[in-house]
Amino acid sequence: MCCTTDRQAERRFGGCAHPERVSGLVLVSGYAAGWRIGASVEEKEKREAVLTLTKHGWGTSNRAYRHIFSQTFMPDAKPEDLEWFDEFQRQCTSPENAVRFQNAFADIDVRESLAKVKVPTIVFHSHDDQRVSLDQGRELAIGIPNARFVPLESRNHILLDHEPAWETCRDAITAFLEEHGI
Repeated sequence: MCCTTDRQAERRFGGCAHPERVSGLVLVSGYAAGWRIGASVEEKEKREAVLTLTKHGWGTSNRAYRHIFSQTFMPDAKPEDLEWFDEFQRQCTSPENAVRFQNAFADIDVRESLAKVKVPTIVFHSHDDQRVSLDQGRELAIGIPNARFVPLESRNHILLDHEPAWETCRDAITAFLEEHGI
């Protein structure tokens, strides 16, 4: 017999307390294991350095601290888009929460739960994503039974509406939802 609270279920199912209510998944730029799991020493050092910069500079008026972070999310963004994203990040969370988020994302490991996904799933990932490698996106799709993997021609982790990958992603999502009656 299994009895869980909603909070326990949320942790167990990756934030979904009621997986029976999910009819499909659209995953963009995702991964199953954080950067502290299997990353090279060099990559870990880079990410830890960003954590230190986040801790000390996130909440300041000097956007350079956030800009380092933003640049890895959207290297092909227009300057005005990056400026907006830098300010948006500052307004959305405190330096302490930004560090907590980065630590949580670094340590996440849901690889064992992937096989439990029983709904139609489509996984999108940019070829040259600087936050999460294409291989990690592909591994996510491989771990979910019958998931469809769609690589995107982009360097951005967050797709921008002016790039062709956005249209590819949007059109494939529309087709996926129609195909599965979602």
